[in-house]
Amino acid sequence: MFTGIVTAIGTVTQARTMGPSLKRLAIACPWEADGIEIGASIACAGVCLTVTGLSPREDDEPGCLFQVEAAAETLAKTLVGEWEVGTAINLERSLKMGDELGGHLVTGHVDGVGSILKIEAIAPDPDEPWGATARFHIRAPQGLARFIAAKGSICLDGTSLTVNTVEDDVFTVLLIPHSFSVTTWGQRKQGDGVHVEVDLMARYAARLAEARPGG
Repeated sequence: MFTGIVTAIGTVTQARTMGPSLKRLAIACPWEADGIEIGASIACAGVCLTVTGLSPREDDEPGCLFQVEAAAETLAKTLVGEWEVGTAINLERSLKMGDELGGHLVTGHVDGVGSILKIEAIAPDPDEPWGATARFHIRAPQGLARFIAAKGSICLDGTSLTVNTVEDDVFTVLLIPHSFSVTTWGQRKQGDGVHVEVDLMARYAARLAEARPGG
């Protein structure tokens, strides 16, 4: 379980396709290896992946390399199959008992891939050192629009965000300067795909409504 609060940016250093249903990746991160256990879960751009190996980094930066494997379901529903050496990804370690829940409850089970339709830049504050704020217009994956509501939570590429507006299958979110400084969102452009995980509460509310007589 995660919160959608990105705590590091990782970089893919190895990407090996082992056939149509398996891909192995090594990801460089700033975390030390002695703080990560084999079998631990790490959200990689919002995708919950299991650590299968650890090794030293091959550069002079602090941290380690962790290895993960993505199987058929993950490759079918996410962009992991497109990751290559140099791809930057948002990272979050799994929650521990007593951790602060800063975003919202996120499972790391991506529902589908949305598409960035437009990035609307908002004039930056001249005193703001991180840059401009921007509103992203995103088309929801097919069948997921009914789970997305204005003022509700959504997880995009592992980032917990608040939905601003919803119109048909297009919704908007606002990225503040701090978000650009600690995530990969500053690299996003029109036409890019993004991992979408809808809010658990919205999913369960919809299921309950369907279960009612006449629902």
